[in-house]
Amino acid sequence: MPIVDIPILSMLRTRMEWHQERQRVLAENVANADTPNYQARDLEPLNFSRQVAAASLDLARTDPMHLTSAGSGDSAFASGHNGRFEVRPRGNTVTHEDEMMKVASNQMDFEAAASLYSRSLALIKLAIGKS
Repeated sequence: MPIVDIPILSMLRTRMEWHQERQRVLAENVANADTPNYQARDLEPLNFSRQVAAASLDLARTDPMHLTSAGSGDSAFASGHNGRFEVRPRGNTVTHEDEMMKVASNQMDFEAAASLYSRSLALIKLAIGKS
């Protein structure tokens, strides 16, 4: 199986691409903060439930103290249109504080995905005997 076909690596790559695109959208929001009638935008959260279900292993729960799987399908990402937008007199809905919080959160999530991706590759290299 080629490395690019490993489901977790594919999902991590998709996640990193999503964060790159979200960074572009958030930067557009900040750049248009003074544009009249500009509506702040955000990307829909990613949903990997189908890929996770296909790639996951059913683990046996041999002890009642074992944790159950967290495959409930709930997303940890909030929707971009949660009604908290403050509309200014010129019709603009961009709030610098909210956008900067989203940018910081997006950056941390991207860095986490990139770190997991590189560590996964390092583990594969270790497993095949190449350091």
